[in-house]
This record gives sequence, structure tokens and C-alpha cells, in this order.
Amino acid sequence: MADKIGRFKNDEARAAHDRAYGELEQLWPLPAELYNIPTRFGSTHVRRSGSGTGAPIVLLHPFPGNGLYWHRFIEDFARDRTVYALDTVGAAGRTIQTAPVGEQNFAVWFDEVMAGLGVERAHVVGYSQGSWTAAIIALHGSRRLASVSLIEPGVFTKMKLRVLFKAIRLSARPTDANLRKLSEWLTPGSQLDDKTMACLKTAIGYQSTVGWPRVFKDAELQSISAPTLAIFGSESLGCDPARSAQRIAEHLPYGESEIYPDMGHAVLDQIPEQVIPRVLSFIAQHDHLPAARG
Repeated sequence: MADKIGRFKNDEARAAHDRAYGELEQLWPLPAELYNIPTRFGSTHVRRSGSGTGAPIVLLHPFPGNGLYWHRFIEDFARDRTVYALDTVGAAGRTIQTAPVGEQNFAVWFDEVMAGLGVERAHVVGYSQGSWTAAIIALHGSRRLASVSLIEPGVFTKMKLRVLFKAIRLSARPTDANLRKLSEWLTPGSQLDDKTMACLKTAIGYQSTVGWPRVFKDAELQSISAPTLAIFGSESLGCDPARSAQRIAEHLPYGESEIYPDMGHAVLDQIPEQVIPRVLSFIAQHDHLPAARG
């Protein structure tokens, strides 16, 4: 079973990441409460900021980041409600995985984290790999979901193979130059600060066993009962936005999509002043609806 549990390749790699993580924490602009929530898959690290009466927001980060990825956007998300930024199980961060977690387990993991936090219903927002995690949670039926917002998801059409190959090739030598080159190619318009870059560089040393996003079948999309918003950049390298929007319209019962012209995979970084209000408006529309439809 040990080979199915994500971990750093050695103690030195973990120590380097812990140091970089601590440096990145300094960029979090709001007061935060920290939790380590026990689950059957290990202890999940959670950062809470903000307050409000509406259902809270849960943020799921992209690969190879952690919950601190959201430091650039947390002030907007937490303006009038509580927000929880999770270090996802199976990814580099301060969540400690102790048991294998397959696709079908993510809804269980999510429900156990929410139960540990005392949260009955939550709006989940995921970006890139985080949007796959959010979609998997919705697919496998968490009744704690008030809504799901997927930014640049890869579950409606296949990721372009050249993206995967280039990411693997450049991350095999995680120098600052290579990581910046990959970022500039995949997410043009996204400027990474030095602390974020350092944390990403050390995260490459984490050996994840979670796997890559897969495309959902039509019947799977039709089974999702949570209200779902999908956001794309029209020039995304990660998916086919137009085809994705078509599949959402045809197969996702409570789904809607938004494609921003001339934007890429980094659409959130490029135009947060448009993307975040769109997500918050969608969340407000579904704040008082049942968490699931029968």
C-alpha cells in the first residue's frame, strides 16, 4: 500500500518544501485560522479566512500548488463570507496522506473534512487540477455541495498531449528558468512571484499517486446534481473550450459555462476582476438552494 500513498522522495525534499511553504505563507494578506482535520486518508491542512452568513467557499488549488495559491485572490473571495483553502490530499503541501485515495474516494475525503470543520453546505471553487478534484467530488455525490465552480477544467474534453509532454519534460529539470518557461507558455499573462516559484519548485519533489484528470462520459455528466459553472479562456491550451461548452449544454443538467475571449489557461490570473465576480454571482444564486437534487 505504501507505493499508493503520495509522499516526498526523501526527508530533504520535504524539509525544503516546508521552508518554501513557510515563506509563501507570508504573502497571505488576511488573518487566518489553521486546522489539521483528521480523515481516513490522513490529516488535511486547512486555512480559514473571512466571515459571513452565507454558505462558505472551499478553494481547491491547481497542480503542483497548495492552498496558498489563492493568496492573490483571497481578499475578493472572503469579502463577505468564510473561505476555506485546502491543501488537497495527494498533493504537495501540509496535508499528510496516510492511505490510498482513488477517484471514488475524493467525495468521502471532502465530506470528512467538511464534517471536521462543522460545515453542512459549501460552494466549491477549483482551478485547473483543482477543478478536476471539485468535479470528481460532484460526480461521486457529496450532499454537502451547494454549487461547484470549475475554472479551466479538463473533464469535458481531453488535455492536448503536447501540453502534458512539455510539462513532463520541463518539470523533469525543475530549474527556475524551466519553470518560468513552462508557466509563460501554458499560462501567458500569469506572473509568478519568487516565493510562489520557490514553493512550486520544491513541490516537484512530491511523488503523487492521484493521477491526471480524465474526460467524463455523457452519462456521468448527466448524473451530476450540483449546480455547476465552468469558466474557460478561449485560447486555452489545456482543453477545447467551445466543445466543452457544447457538452455542458447538452449533458450537464444544472450546468452553465462562460468563455472569455483572448484569454488562456491563466484566465483567473489574467482577468480576476471579471472571473471572480462571475463566480461570486453564481454562488449567490445558489446560496439557499438544496445541496442536491433527487
